[in-house]
Amino acid sequence: MDSSQMPEDDSLHKCDSFASQHELTYHKQDLLISRTTHPQDTVIKIKDVTIGGNQPVIIAGPCSVESEECLLSVAQELSKHGVKILRGGAFKPRTSPYSFQGLGNIALEYLHNISNRCQMISICEVMDPRDIELTSNYIDILQIGSRNMANYSLLREVSHISKPILLKRGMGSTIEEFLYAAEYILSGGNSEVILCERGIRTFESQTRFTLDLAAVAILKKETHLPIIADVSHSSGRRDLVIPLSRASLAVGADGIMVEVHPDPPNALSDSNQQINFLEFHELLANILPFMKED
Repeated sequence: MDSSQMPEDDSLHKCDSFASQHELTYHKQDLLISRTTHPQDTVIKIKDVTIGGNQPVIIAGPCSVESEECLLSVAQELSKHGVKILRGGAFKPRTSPYSFQGLGNIALEYLHNISNRCQMISICEVMDPRDIELTSNYIDILQIGSRNMANYSLLREVSHISKPILLKRGMGSTIEEFLYAAEYILSGGNSEVILCERGIRTFESQTRFTLDLAAVAILKKETHLPIIADVSHSSGRRDLVIPLSRASLAVGADGIMVEVHPDPPNALSDSNQQINFLEFHELLANILPFMKED
């Protein structure tokens, strides 16, 4: 008997039907990240810092933690201007295996000690589930980077810790995929999730990536989670940091993430997108109208 004469298996139709019904059960409006499920904005409080309230925040610092001295100089400059969240990479996922990969564990100590000294809170990327416990001991906000947005094992692990998570959108991910990644974390019990639009890969060659401003507006409408715009990685150009910051805040972002370095041309990673202290002062002056509390 050939396949065309074989009796039809009703169980296959039943499986398809069940799968369809199961998928419908978890439609967008039923997700934990949905504004339908949770109409009020989620506000995350860490020490004296509020993320997701009426006052936009600035997350700033060097791309990588290069040395204790460099990080301290940046933190002191940022703190002097009221910035409360210090960023810096300890473990750097680089395209080339020969590029600077970060200082590793010692960088976590630098971030912890210097953020405390300057009365700031810290944020740092975690790449490996095995590093979550150690990183949590030193860092206030754990970041899941673009390359790991779809690392579901990592998402499940951070869903079980009592630390806020900043989740970056994958460079090739849709908004829906981004939201489902966030759902992994919320469904595991961690409700303190901060979304970060960091630019997506398009055919455009003038910028490193393309900052999706529409995504910021859509995410603010469809979810209750805070949304931050990474204005450094999204373009890879320091000359675009100011206009992208203004645009991001104008469409409703709860804050911006920007890379600041005392000597960008000699930075060990992403030198083209980091701004120096004078450029940071100019940025602050240009976004001041958007930083006033409603």
